[in-house]
Amino acid sequence: MQLLDGKKTAKAILNTIKIDVAQRAATGKKVPHLAAILVGTNGASQTYVNSKVKTCNDIGFISTLIEYEEDVSEMRLLDKIQELNEDISVDGILVQLPLPPHISEEKVIEAIAVSKDVDGFHPENMGKMIMSEDAFIPATPYGIMLLLEHNNIQTKGKHAVVLGRSHIVGRPISILLSNNSNPGNCTVTVCHSKTENLEEICKQADIIVAAIGRPEFLKAEMVKEGAVVIDVGITRLEDATKKSGYRLAGDVDFEHVAPKCAFITPVPGGVGPMTIAALMKNTYKSCVDRD
Repeated sequence: MQLLDGKKTAKAILNTIKIDVAQRAATGKKVPHLAAILVGTNGASQTYVNSKVKTCNDIGFISTLIEYEEDVSEMRLLDKIQELNEDISVDGILVQLPLPPHISEEKVIEAIAVSKDVDGFHPENMGKMIMSEDAFIPATPYGIMLLLEHNNIQTKGKHAVVLGRSHIVGRPISILLSNNSNPGNCTVTVCHSKTENLEEICKQADIIVAAIGRPEFLKAEMVKEGAVVIDVGITRLEDATKKSGYRLAGDVDFEHVAPKCAFITPVPGGVGPMTIAALMKNTYKSCVDRD
């Protein structure tokens, strides 16, 4: 069993971007500028956004963090997005999800200019991705593909099973894995809460992407020997033995699944860092596209 180390891979990708940004700055070219919007005080969202802002600063990007109270009106948020759309200094816009119930996530996502949608959630970017056209790919699926590529994981002709069908991870990664590309060229099965014979389907998989949002859902008896397992989930579970009072668990029962795998991502330190690296690649691309 080998760990697919997201931290190490992300660091290598970010170091390359950092060098490119420094070269741009040295020649007087614009450096990438990411604007992030955070609504409310959700602890996990604050952690994610702060990590993104820190990464921007570490690699030479400009970052702007805009914070609103939980009760901010939908119109005020949409007005701010339009302002950022029109700001030629901004290359990428992300609005941290989830949003409070009174704000439509669909309206917010569709309000972001397609050319600045570095999270890759806009329907136009999604459509272009499906058509294998140039587009911003959602950061987590893009990060998974980068992780597979960087670690030379063979995917051609493999059977990949995706657990989960969200538009953020499940559906996009199923498309990317089936594309005529490297990595890609998989035969993909998408499973969800209504899937029958789930254990049997998973046991046929050469590659499993677990993005179902249920901690330690994927058990050892669902995985065949030599499989590659990508764990997208991350959940806080109460744990009195930890100083923090909780531990982080993925969608995979890591302790029992890992010994059967050829490769597996840890939680934390697997897909999470790759998501941020992919976001930075998208933002850098947006900046370069404006040259």
